[in-house]
Amino acid sequence: MDDLVALRHEFHRRPELGFELPRTRARVAGLLRDWGLEVHEGAGVVGILRAGNGNRAIGLRADMDALPITETSTHDYVSEHAGRMHACGHDGHTTMLLGAAQALAEARDFDGTVVFLFQPNEEHGLGARAMIDEGVLERFPIEEVYGIHNLPGAPVGQVSTRKGLICSSESLFEITIEGQGGHASMPQAGRDAITVGAEMVQALQTIVARRLPPGAGAVVSVTEFLTDGQRNVLPGRAVLKGDARARSPADREEIESLMRQIAGGVAAAHGVEAEVSFNTEFIETINAEAPTEAVLRAAQAAGLDALGDRAPMSFSEDFAHFSAAVPGCFLLLGNGEDGAHGQTLHSSDYDFNDALLPLGARFWAALVRDRLPVRGEG
Repeated sequence: MDDLVALRHEFHRRPELGFELPRTRARVAGLLRDWGLEVHEGAGVVGILRAGNGNRAIGLRADMDALPITETSTHDYVSEHAGRMHACGHDGHTTMLLGAAQALAEARDFDGTVVFLFQPNEEHGLGARAMIDEGVLERFPIEEVYGIHNLPGAPVGQVSTRKGLICSSESLFEITIEGQGGHASMPQAGRDAITVGAEMVQALQTIVARRLPPGAGAVVSVTEFLTDGQRNVLPGRAVLKGDARARSPADREEIESLMRQIAGGVAAAHGVEAEVSFNTEFIETINAEAPTEAVLRAAQAAGLDALGDRAPMSFSEDFAHFSAAVPGCFLLLGNGEDGAHGQTLHSSDYDFNDALLPLGARFWAALVRDRLPVRGEG
């Protein structure tokens, strides 16, 4: 426990972003080598551990990147880098999987191959895709893949998941409005882009409120409104940026279609031009049946509370790219109900709960023994 806590605090003090994880990557690879694993480095770090003669292989994934947030916590292992912090618990995810790798390397109480996938850049939805594009699934074929994320507000160590959709997709959109700027005292002489944009913001809300079925779980949020106006200058150009979430590919495609229709219609009504870009980096995360059942068994074997019918999450996960390629299961691990470690992910005072470190490592080991049992034990 002390070693795991010290390692997690080390990662927390020295957060790194996106694909630029030289220190984190080197530390993870070095530990895996010390424990006798075969190690491969690329966009991320892959550790290979074999035991027995079994030909089955499974993948266990952890994310390593932090967020561009300035930490406001007061504990004694705060980030040493201004503007960067582990505000989502990836330091804990990495540490739990390393703990499991060490324990499994010592015990070798399974039959087959475990592929440990330590990935970069989960926060932008690019890391899993980068590892897949490098050929990680061809070089190290796996039959199933698993991922964990900590969850504030849930009991410490509670495992929760579900079959089917577990996390929403995320699509980033941008709408550029080209009108005609002018003097603030003579609006009739131009085509004021800010007025058109304001109408567009309101109209976009009808996608969820009036065009998709109630309970679809979709979200459309305009998060930025940028113009070239000044105190006495009406803007001729405006850019709306935002985020759309969906729980099915069909709803995602419908949101994009309706967004283009609304933007084009509002623009035409005001005699301006509008261009829409809609880019999906996080697809929907889908859990397969057999891996999900295995997660629930492993949680019980590890002595953890298990919930198999949780509601889908509105946040997104780039684990989805792994589970779209290979049957898998993404699960949530409770970080505590009292808010002692921060109320929400991505907040400047958020902190992974160290009490989860041995629980998560124990769960991973139990899952490996469930999926790769020694002959006569499965």
